[in-house]
Formats: sequence, C-alpha cells, structure tokens
Amino acid sequence: MTLHTPTPSTLRHAPFGADELAAARTDLTTGINRIFAASAMSASGHGNISVRLPGHDNLLAVNAGELLRPWPASDLRVGLPALRTVNDEVVVVDLDGEVRYGAPSPSVAAILKMHVGVYRTRPDVNAVIHTHSPHATSYALASVSLPARYEALLVHGQAVDVPVAPWAPRGTAEAVRTIAETYQAHPQTYGVLLGNHGLLVAGDDAKHAASLVVAIEEAAESSLGALALGGVTPFPDHVKDLDLRLRF
Repeated sequence: MTLHTPTPSTLRHAPFGADELAAARTDLTTGINRIFAASAMSASGHGNISVRLPGHDNLLAVNAGELLRPWPASDLRVGLPALRTVNDEVVVVDLDGEVRYGAPSPSVAAILKMHVGVYRTRPDVNAVIHTHSPHATSYALASVSLPARYEALLVHGQAVDVPVAPWAPRGTAEAVRTIAETYQAHPQTYGVLLGNHGLLVAGDDAKHAASLVVAIEEAAESSLGALALGGVTPFPDHVKDLDLRLRF
C-alpha cells in the first residue's frame, strides 16, 4: 500500500506537520487492517475510525471516505473484497468538529461530531472505531446489552457489559447526545452498542480499539451460540479482584 504524503504546500496553514499526520495515518490503517483481517466487519465494509493526532490532543485524524478503496467498475475483480486495499486518505478535525485539513466524504462528514462527542466525553481515550460488525449489531438491533462473559473482553479492558445507546437518526445532535450520555452513565465501558445501528468502540489507541472490536464481535457470536446450550455462564465473583488486562 502506498501512503499519500502531504506536500508542504498542502500543510502550509495546518497546525501540525507532515510527520504527525503520517503517524496518525499509520495508526488508522493499522486499526482498519486488524478488523478486516479478523473478519469482524460487515459485508458492506462500512465503518469509520479516528485517532488523536500525536502531540495535539485537540485534533483528530479521521478516515476521509470508505475504509477500503473501491475497484474501478471495469475491473472484473470488483467482487473480491480481499483484493481491495485500505483507504489511507484522512481528514483532520478539531474538538469543535471543524475540518482543519482534507475533505471528508458526505458520509464521513455526517458522523464527525459523533467521534468528537466521544473524545469530549472520554478525554482518556485516543481512538474511536464504528462498525456494523454483524453479531454485535444483532445485540444493538435487539437493544440488549452484551454480557461481559467472554475472557477476551476482560483481557482488552471491557470488564463490564457493553451497554446500548438508544437509537437516534445518524449524525444528529440527538444521536451525539445519547452516545455521550451512555458513556457518562457507564464510565468503565469502552464499547457502546448503537441501538438499531451498530457498534462504537473507544480505546487507548487504534490497536487497542480495533482489538476490542474483534473481541466484542467474537463475544457476541459466541454468546448467541451459547443460547442454544442454555446461555452464557457468569464469571465467579472473585474475577473482579483479578487484573486480566493486556497492556499494549
């Protein structure tokens, strides 16, 4: 994959340098690759990802368009997603939601304030990923919290059930508010299920957030499978006294 290095002229008025943007772009593409490699994405491949720009806590790098580059319509391999490459084009926005660099697609422009809202609510996180991971989205469609009964969740810091944020139209102030309120009501959660929509995961960095997306999707699939066997079994009480978190 060839990264697009911005020229000095394109960054002349930007409040950051090319090296900082390149580092953020690498974080983004690493996170995207991890989720696709684990088959934790929906067939559509829809999603979005953001990270804090290194050295600039008030600036976010966000994917500018689709996570995967589209194939030309004339390419007969268009139906083979595994051959598509990660789209490394990014935009930079501040914590007021103003675009400071680049041009987001209409789809991405609609969700910028959702990402901003998470960072403003959770100043401790440095990455946010949204997906339509199929099994996790099943819980979102049912408005049922995902139980934290899968050890990989604990390993990645999700020691509490993944709560559900009530549905609101995508990209609206109401949607941003309900997501923020859900994080405020559940300060220990990294993940939030978006009612009737999908999954939103915050993390210490893109690698952590992507790994947790994968763990949540695995937990959702396994939990749904366990229903046929009588349901998931809770951890013993002393699990709360254990530190199982993997430090990246």
